[in-house]
Amino acid sequence: MERVLIVEDHHRLANSIADGLRDQGYAADIAYDGEEGTRLAKTEPYDVILLDLMLPRKDGYAVLKTLRDGGLKTPVLCLTARDALDDKVRGLDGGADDYLVKPFDWAELLARTRVLIRRGHGQSHGAIEIADLKIDTVGKLVERAGQRITLTAREYALLEFMAYRQNRVLSRTDIWDHLYDRNEENGSNVVDVYIGYLRNKIDKDHDVKLIHTRRGMGYVLSDES
Repeated sequence: MERVLIVEDHHRLANSIADGLRDQGYAADIAYDGEEGTRLAKTEPYDVILLDLMLPRKDGYAVLKTLRDGGLKTPVLCLTARDALDDKVRGLDGGADDYLVKPFDWAELLARTRVLIRRGHGQSHGAIEIADLKIDTVGKLVERAGQRITLTAREYALLEFMAYRQNRVLSRTDIWDHLYDRNEENGSNVVDVYIGYLRNKIDKDHDVKLIHTRRGMGYVLSDES
């Protein structure tokens, strides 16, 4: 799964969103003001940013301008109580990718987040296919050669992360930085262990292997050996 930054000064709402996202398998970090949000967005590898517009220290419009002026292309979903048309236009013209007015429906927030992540990876729909492997990113279902594969939340998160970046060699650091938030301590062999779990479920009974090791570099999901 992917890593999300929540920039929201309402602590209860921010923590609720983060907990909900983590339950869905996302890694989630929180910034409670615009300055901290800007710093994290510029220094950590996020796949989508949920940005409130009314923030202390630096408002969301200023955060957005700083990030876009600096060349950051991470998709941004604005979350705000403002529902006036000119506020929406200002946010979208300032570089936001989508806009959701509070109070919002949780299912809609998840759906819009998924859409932005897919768009960021050049995916137009919720299915990823690699050879005979099929991943439904909405239902979080995985099949290979027509047979359903049962994965844990962390295993699924790793597989989806690699699938969005198929044919790219991913270092252990790349994988860790996207699957775990700042509160989790980096274990020296956690990534290798989960790669092993995935291989056992995805590749074990198939002649064509999809998960490959690039010695000294990392791992790649590909139908080419």
